[in-house]
Formats: sequence, C-alpha cells, structure tokens
Amino acid sequence: MEGQLQKQLDNITIDDAILVRRCREGDGVAVERLIIKYQDRIFNVILKICGNKDDAAELTQETFVKFIENIGSFAGRSAFYTWLFRIGVNLTLTYCKRRTKAPMLSLDAAAGTEAGDGAAQLKAFLADKDSLDPAMVAQNREIGEIVMQSLGRLDEDHRAVLVLRDIEGMAYAEIAEALDVQLGTVKSRLSRARTNLKEILDTVL
Repeated sequence: MEGQLQKQLDNITIDDAILVRRCREGDGVAVERLIIKYQDRIFNVILKICGNKDDAAELTQETFVKFIENIGSFAGRSAFYTWLFRIGVNLTLTYCKRRTKAPMLSLDAAAGTEAGDGAAQLKAFLADKDSLDPAMVAQNREIGEIVMQSLGRLDEDHRAVLVLRDIEGMAYAEIAEALDVQLGTVKSRLSRARTNLKEILDTVL
C-alpha cells in the first residue's frame, strides 16, 4: 500500500515537472492544467488564513498571475506545489498584515447555538491530540465553522503554519520551504498556534 501511494505521489511530481517545462516553453494548455489542478487547494488555504471569500478569490487570482509571471525563474529545487503555496501564502500574509482586521464572528455566540456541540467536540479533540484531524474538520460542518472562527483570532504567521500542517497535512520541511523560515521556527510557531487555539476555545466553552 505504501509503495503504491509513493508511486502515485511520484507520478504527480513527474506530471508537474512535465507541465512546468511546457509552461516555460510557452504552452498555454500546460498553464491552464496547472491552474485547474491547484486552484481549489490554493483558494482553500488562502481562505483559512485570510477568513474572507472575496479576498481569498482575489489573492488566489493574484497567486496564479505571479505563477505565470515567474514560472521562468522556477528552478525546480522544490516541488512545484510547494513553490506555488509559497507565493500564495506570502501574498496572503502580506495582505493580512496591511489590512485593518474585520471583526470575526464571536465564539461566544457559537457556543450558545447548534455549533456549540461542534465546538465542544473540537475542544475535546484538541485536549487529547496535538493536531486537528483534517477528515473530521471536513466532514463536520459545525466543527469546520468553529475552526474558521478560531483561526481568525490567531496571529497571521501562527495561523499559516497551523493551516498548512494540521489542515493541509504538509510536512514540516515543506512548510519551512513554503514560508522561507527555519524548520525550528515552523515547529515553535505550530506549538504556539495549537496552544493559542486551545486557549481561545477555553475562554468561551
């Protein structure tokens, strides 16, 4: 099973490498295929960091504009999707640090509604484990809403690391490369982000 999974991952890398080469040769179809392949994933990551669908849509579009403009400088030292994530996350972090933060939906209100059950489940889960379960978040709408609201209260740098690691499932080394920080910085930010997330839930539950 592991061998089959690795083969699939290798094929994804090979496919990206071929498409990237064609992009650098001016192949518009290859550009379109890479955009279609990654646009939803990039949008979802950006949305979880910035917390606004309209902003996320604009930042996703800007990410792919940067991709088209800079594909010639992509040296292939990292996986293409890591390079692309780096563009998207950096654009989003820069945007978030410049903008005036919009007020987020209060978790106090969520705790008094149907989402309260989801929040309680999330709190119990975080108490027992070191990270979020992406499958659980994806399948439980209530928990997903609480996660989004909670993420909005985290520092942007901490939020980005938590999204990439605990929701997107990226490896520590990939996150370090995507964010252009040291591996130790990734781990310390992630630890702090998880602690802060638990503290946020503790204040309202």
